[in-house]
Amino acid sequence: AMGQSSMVLAELSDDSPTALQGVRLLARYKGGEDKEGVLSSLSELLSDPMTSSNPMLAVMAATLYMCEGDFDEALKACSACTSLEMHAMMINAYLKLERADLAERQLKAMQGVDDDATLTQLCTAWVNVGLGGLKVQEAFYVFQELGDKFEWTARLYNGSAACNMVMGRFEEAEKDLMEALSKDSKDPETLANLVTVNLHLGKPAASRYLTQLKAADAAHPLAARLASAEEMFDRTITNMAS
Repeated sequence: AMGQSSMVLAELSDDSPTALQGVRLLARYKGGEDKEGVLSSLSELLSDPMTSSNPMLAVMAATLYMCEGDFDEALKACSACTSLEMHAMMINAYLKLERADLAERQLKAMQGVDDDATLTQLCTAWVNVGLGGLKVQEAFYVFQELGDKFEWTARLYNGSAACNMVMGRFEEAEKDLMEALSKDSKDPETLANLVTVNLHLGKPAASRYLTQLKAADAAHPLAARLASAEEMFDRTITNMAS
């Protein structure tokens, strides 16, 4: 979360417990090491019956696969659902696939395990955002409650901002995101949401936040989509000029 992969790698080795092997692989991936090698090592761990059933390894595997945009593998890694974290990863993957209906079904299973857990409440909020309509207001209240009860984080501010954006309250969303930025100035989700909000508000700061997003995470979906659009535009101009 702090982006300090080197510190994690300094503390872990090939002899670390299975759960920490997953953490180590994710740190290697985030640190920019050979992605193919990391994915190959992960595949070996998941194919071994002795290690594949480890809940923490499953969560780390799902996290890594989601970074790759491979949501099917992320779902497969957590399909056993032996922990709340595994339920949460499956909900996250379904929402990324824009299958709020499946996310809601997974949430009901999660609520059956522990309805009062903070993680369950957080997942409830995100599923409600995905479902839209009146559910978004309910999600907004959950984010507010969690922020006031514990401590406001960049993720919670982004959740509140997402609700405000869906409800068309872009000025309020911008306030949330500026608070998130003060918590973590390099958080890709905050920067991506600031690009979106500033575009809706017609503010020139959108280009500055996009530049920051590319520097923080060039592979972020928004940055990648815009880069693809820019490339297509440049190619069209070149073809017209030739």
